[in-house]
Amino acid sequence: MTYVYLHGGRTVIPPGPRVPALVQTARFMAAAPSAFEAYHRRYGPIFTVRYAGFPPEVYVTTAELAEQVYRTDQGGGHAGAARRDFLAHLVGEHSVLTLDGDPWWRHRKTLNPPLRARQVAGYHDDIAAIAAEKIATWPLGRPFALRDRMQEITLEIIIRLIFGISDAERVGRLRALLPALIKTGGSMQVAMLPDRLRGPAARVPITPYARFLRLRAAVDTILFDEIGRRRGTSGGTDVLGRLLDTGLDDQEIRDELITMLIAGHETTATGLAWAFERILRMPEVLERLPDDEPYLDAVVKEVLRVRPVVYEAPRLLDSPLRLGDYEIPAGWYAGPYIPLVHRDPAAFAEPGEFRPERFLAGHQNRGWMPFGGGRRFCVGAQLALLEMHVIIREVLRRLELAAPDQAPEARRLANVTLAPARLTRVIARARTPARTE
Repeated sequence: MTYVYLHGGRTVIPPGPRVPALVQTARFMAAAPSAFEAYHRRYGPIFTVRYAGFPPEVYVTTAELAEQVYRTDQGGGHAGAARRDFLAHLVGEHSVLTLDGDPWWRHRKTLNPPLRARQVAGYHDDIAAIAAEKIATWPLGRPFALRDRMQEITLEIIIRLIFGISDAERVGRLRALLPALIKTGGSMQVAMLPDRLRGPAARVPITPYARFLRLRAAVDTILFDEIGRRRGTSGGTDVLGRLLDTGLDDQEIRDELITMLIAGHETTATGLAWAFERILRMPEVLERLPDDEPYLDAVVKEVLRVRPVVYEAPRLLDSPLRLGDYEIPAGWYAGPYIPLVHRDPAAFAEPGEFRPERFLAGHQNRGWMPFGGGRRFCVGAQLALLEMHVIIREVLRRLELAAPDQAPEARRLANVTLAPARLTRVIARARTPARTE
């Protein structure tokens, strides 16, 4: 057992499984949700997990402890450094996700204006039109995976409203390339590949990492060409057009565009899939939608509480962090395991119940963190919430959906998200227009 000595006393490092790091890594990749729930039951609200090739990570599972971790954003912890090993290959070194300190703040201030609530509200009609266009192509009368269809919608939103690309050939290529880029670059085989192994893996064409590099190069060719083509022209209402009016260079803009793709494509689509997985099994909730806007907002927030898409928001510590009776050493990761924080009874009464009412009347809760917390709260949160509101409303106004199996879908790790195990299986039927007398 490892000990840290404090003021002459002895403090134990948070407990955790004692099997080798390679075994813990394999368990995480195979069954992360059940593994973390087992750790929580055995070790309590703070536990340590070790991943092969990376520093140990301490997870916390209460809102109070999560706040303590997030306070390291003021000094002692680095969110960018914590993500860099897992995301820099995909989003780049100049991403708001992987930067820290003054460079991060400069990028955050640049991204805030085009992504604040008032600005993204202007995308409402465009999002609705894209959703309606895609919904019209869905199969009727037979089961299909809703998450896949939601990804088509959110990808189109990224291409048209974030990237601002309208050329039919480029749009077609990006529709094929971007999902493959995310799937390959976000896979555990690539994201968990230690830096020392990336060089050798890149030289073997059949490895997932080599395939990822080819996809990244193809996407970058399109994006850099689009950035260069639009330099010097009048901006535009899309996010790329607005970024071109800032002081960011081409590489910085590319990295932030890919960041918005990662943060707003698969994650938002997964949140939408969970929304329907939940409400299709709750007729009393479904019957109040979609026209009760405050209730729809509360439903979206409750879905993201009971089925958060992103499971952690770690910090890499550059100084020791005291958590309860433990002191986490510098050089370790610390972060909340969000699904368990969202079940903290001190933050949410009856946390196992699906109760949208807890979010009515503008009620805020410090334990609600589907978009992270602290200073590093997701800059794209307002756009993601708008997409969920608009798309849910468009689906329910056009189709009647049913779950072919009323049993809840389990959670599984899909790239960097916790997704429905069966990708939200549904059957769609055309909605019968209301009769008028």
